[in-house]
Amino acid sequence: MSEIDDCISDMDYFIKTLSSLKDKAIRPDQISSIITHCATKWLPELALDQQLEPVATTTPKHDAVSLTKKRLFIETLIGILPPEKEYYINNIIPCNFLLRLLRVANTSRAGPVYVSELEKRVSLQLDRTSLKELRLLFDFGLVLRLVRGFVSAGGDAAGGKVAVLVDSYLAEAASDDGSCVVAVSAFVELATAIPGHARLMDDGLYRAVDMYLKAHPEVSKQDRKTLCNLIDTNKLSQEASLHASRNERVPVRAAFQILLSEQTKLKSHFIEWSGSMSWGPHSPARYSSNRETGPSWIEIERLKEDVVSIQSRCMAMEMQIEKMKEEKKTKKRGLSYLMSWKKNLVGVNNPGFNKDIIIEDQEIEAGSRINVRGRTHTYRRKSLS
Repeated sequence: MSEIDDCISDMDYFIKTLSSLKDKAIRPDQISSIITHCATKWLPELALDQQLEPVATTTPKHDAVSLTKKRLFIETLIGILPPEKEYYINNIIPCNFLLRLLRVANTSRAGPVYVSELEKRVSLQLDRTSLKELRLLFDFGLVLRLVRGFVSAGGDAAGGKVAVLVDSYLAEAASDDGSCVVAVSAFVELATAIPGHARLMDDGLYRAVDMYLKAHPEVSKQDRKTLCNLIDTNKLSQEASLHASRNERVPVRAAFQILLSEQTKLKSHFIEWSGSMSWGPHSPARYSSNRETGPSWIEIERLKEDVVSIQSRCMAMEMQIEKMKEEKKTKKRGLSYLMSWKKNLVGVNNPGFNKDIIIEDQEIEAGSRINVRGRTHTYRRKSLS
């Protein structure tokens, strides 16, 4: 245990030194530099230039002492982190460093109190992290907690950055080859953890959903519908809308809704631009050159073509839906006719067959009495004349 004792004495010395520096009113950025420098010196895996890989779930016995030392160091380091929010909101202590510290805290089995406190501090500056560092956590549930912590801390101002980060993370996790299996319910939870108003565009979310459907072709129709319902069709760009309308992985109803939304947006833009091109007799635009007005007309013509193209696809979709409805009705009518024929065959609901049941079977002799449904009936052969 001498190694652990040495580690404890080193930690005590480090804490005393850091406390004395704080008493001397050293700037926060200098304190941050000291903490990160000493931490990466003792634990090289905290350095940002170190490549990290998924860790094993079990620890060999000969590493027990090393793990204890690491856990002791991590818990001490978390305990001496400055409590002031300004250190984290202003990124004085880099978020990427804290993310690596959080990962090591989990792998070294640090106490839940220390891990929870570190998660709160990471959440305060989640908008400052990178996708690369977020993926190094190798923990989908942890990312979900960090995002929820960021939202609950009131990070609306930087919500757009985190929304982009989350959508990119979802796309990466969806296409991951087995190292991070994501269930549909977990995907939906993380996607909806970001408020809808935080996403200016839903192109990133559509890309994540598409990659998930591509990587998981076994997903049920209901789950496909659930995933596609996450997307706000009004927030898709024209390119994303056209891609979705031709995407075989997107359900027909969702693709149809996207087309209708895009058609509405194009009509709205066309009306706005048409109004702006209505020149009055004294409008300055009346005397503008062809060079100035040319690009606007080209854009309008292009939009007209897009509207026609989308309308044709909408009509094709409508015809397909009507065809499916008609086929469904035909099957229903056929089933109804079959059931009615079966009932008439045994004489159900037919007053003329209450006493005698007419049959054409030549093998049954006339006057035979057979029990049908608990009642005895006399059969007579149907006259052929």
